[in-house]
Amino acid sequence: MPSLISFVSIVVSSFAFASGIQADNYSVQRVAEGIFYHQGSHEVANNKNLGAIANVGFIIGNECVAVIDSGGSFREGELLRKTIRQETDLPICYVINTHVHPDHILGNAAFKNDDPEFIGHEKLPAAMASREQHFAKQFSEILGDAYKGTEFIEAETLVMVDSPLKLDLGNRPLILTAYTTAHTDHDLTVYDANTSTLWTGDLLFVERVPVLDGSINGWIEAINKLTELDEAWVIPGHGPAFDGQESAGWQNLLRYLTTVREEIRLIINDIGTIEEAIDSVGTQEAEKWKLFEEYHRRNVTAAFVELEWE
Repeated sequence: MPSLISFVSIVVSSFAFASGIQADNYSVQRVAEGIFYHQGSHEVANNKNLGAIANVGFIIGNECVAVIDSGGSFREGELLRKTIRQETDLPICYVINTHVHPDHILGNAAFKNDDPEFIGHEKLPAAMASREQHFAKQFSEILGDAYKGTEFIEAETLVMVDSPLKLDLGNRPLILTAYTTAHTDHDLTVYDANTSTLWTGDLLFVERVPVLDGSINGWIEAINKLTELDEAWVIPGHGPAFDGQESAGWQNLLRYLTTVREEIRLIINDIGTIEEAIDSVGTQEAEKWKLFEEYHRRNVTAAFVELEWE
């Protein structure tokens, strides 16, 4: 196995929109043969960054292409599609959504004319239906013109928990695995067998603070299972891809989640309140994560509500 990821950038330059928003130098990096991803910025979504804050990308087989998450806005979806077309003319046969969060799915409609098969976790349709109205209102305001063209496209092929789905892009087998409640209640990973590359979706955050929208207990359990795998490369939902032999990315996330869980349990056992937990739990992690102030207190709140009923 190579000791260093060989990154090759493909750039879409000066892609301008009528609104005056520009996305210069939207680029993807090649992790392994036929595998490319765009690393999202560690920011909160806004109209200037086009919502491009999550890792998205694609895998090229001998016959067709699979998109792994479509982007944080319709405009990012267009940029991603344009980048794919600079690399290959093969048809785009699949758009795989790792979960429902808007930074991963709002670019779906940019691929609609390719007539791909949209794929997600068995619980993705329910998650999308319950949040569509809220997402539409919130992100049409946040993203402005970058949101125009957005559609919430329901997955037509669903991956069942404990029953992985196998796809083939043409001498390019992929294994899609659905998880019980962890980061969300509908997380999906994608494994490329040819290169032993794992796309984790938001089951893994690197550098920026994670966001809990499911179960802290389930997430810790999922991480423990994922770290048992033997991957050559790992592409997280946020942050840089890395050599699968490096464990720091996984261990940092596990440390954060276990710290939050253990400190909340101590407060609950001492008949403490959620307010006490929000003020004190995990504060030593603040300097170790980007966007800590924006999301950490929400994580503590969600975890407290779960753990007080253990």
